[in-house]
Order: sequence, then C-alpha cells, then structure tokens
Amino acid sequence: MMRRSLFVLMICAAGAAMAQNAGQNASASATAQPQETPVSPVAPLPPTTVPTPAPVPTPAPTPEVAPVPPAPVVAPTPVVPAEPVLEPLVKTDTVIGKGAEAMPGSKVFVHYTGWLYKPMAPRQRGRQFDSSISRGEPLEFVLGSGRVIKGWDQGIKGMRVGGKRTLIIPSHLAYGTRGAGTMIGPGADLIFDVQLVDVK
Repeated sequence: MMRRSLFVLMICAAGAAMAQNAGQNASASATAQPQETPVSPVAPLPPTTVPTPAPVPTPAPTPEVAPVPPAPVVAPTPVVPAEPVLEPLVKTDTVIGKGAEAMPGSKVFVHYTGWLYKPMAPRQRGRQFDSSISRGEPLEFVLGSGRVIKGWDQGIKGMRVGGKRTLIIPSHLAYGTRGAGTMIGPGADLIFDVQLVDVK
C-alpha cells in the first residue's frame, strides 16, 4: 500500500514539474515579442545599370583622289619697250614755183637758212646755225643721193623752180643723236627756209 502511494506521489510530482515547465514556456512565449526590422527613411537606390555603349559605325573608306598635276610654268612675256613716236616732217609752201620740178636724181640748186627749231620762240626759230644767202652761192647736190640730210631729200622733192618752202625737220631726219658740230646738239630738231633756184 505504501509503495503504491509513493509511486502515485512521484507521478504527481513529475506531472507538477512538467506543468510548471509548460507554464514557464508559455509565459516566456507570451512575453517574447518579435523583433522589428528598422526602416530607413531614405528610399533605397535602384540598382545601378551600366548602359551598353552604342556601337560605333565603321567609317566608310575614303575614295582615293587622283593628284592634281601642277600648273605648267609659263615664262613671263618679256616687256618690250615701246618705240618712241617719231615726229613727221612738216612742209609748208610759202611760194609756189612755176619752173621745173625737183625729182629724185635731179641736180638741184638751193638757197637756204637754218635755225634750231624752238616751238615757243618767235616764228618757232631759235639760234641760226647756217645760211647760203650770206655766202651768196646756192648749195648744189643730187636729190635723193643721200649727200644731204633725209629731211632735205624728202622735203625738197616736188618743189618747182622759183618756189619757197619752210621745212620743220625732226631730229631723226636731221642729225639724230650725234648732232653736228658745236651748233647742233644731239636730238635737235631743225627748221629751214629753202628756195629752189634751179633744177638740172
């Protein structure tokens, strides 16, 4: 009887211990609160995505351009100085003759007086340099033979005996750049009064 009572007592004690443990576990479970995850006030950044680079187009090949040949070298045109304009011979008949006509090849007899031609001087006559009248003897020569200056060969041609003519002779038809003696300088223009005395 005693053993049975002791066994029952032990069972009761074990049941009480188990009940106590169960109560403690339930109390601990009731007391424990679930932990809350803290919430950040900053919204999370979206994940960074690296953009895929756009494909670089392959440049089209540059077409080869044929080299331009250099321009031909043109030699400069030489500058040729213009020839001076030659003044013409001026013939003025002051007396028309009525005798024989002086022609190239004719022997002519001429009285004359010559001056330097000065356009601004009285009657356009400068210093006198020669005169056959002062010697009292006409000059004799064959017309066109080159024995006298060109201005005379050209200027006396066509005159008739008894005629008088004034000749303004530019230097290129007179003594040119060389002049004559001390009276006629280089490049001097001349003026003559001539009278055709005879033709043979």
